Amino acid sequence: MASRTPNTDATTQQLKDDLHHLSRTVEELVSATADDSRSNIKELRERAEQRLKDTRERLEARGERLYGEARDTVTHQADACDRYVHENPWTSIGIGAAVGMVIGMLIGRR
Repeated sequence: MASRTPNTDATTQQLKDDLHHLSRTVEELVSATADDSRSNIKELRERAEQRLKDTRERLEARGERLYGEARDTVTHQADACDRYVHENPWTSIGIGAAVGMVIGMLIGRR
């Protein structure tokens, strides 16, 4: 399992901060509705909508970036595996045969 990178930790912290700010704004909106002050409600609603929009955009951007990083990592690993098999065909055949025997033995025990 891969260890967490400083970039991942920063992303996680930013997400926590975004959600904290959003929840605080929503709490303010709920408190303001108790006062029933129309101008105050409108201002807080606009702030809440803006923070929600900003948070959604950040989450979408992070999701796209994480997807791209995962895709690049998988592609790199598949290329490395392909290169190894082409450079060491007999070793690859031996590994495949050993794995097949183990799986066959496990299935045969049932």
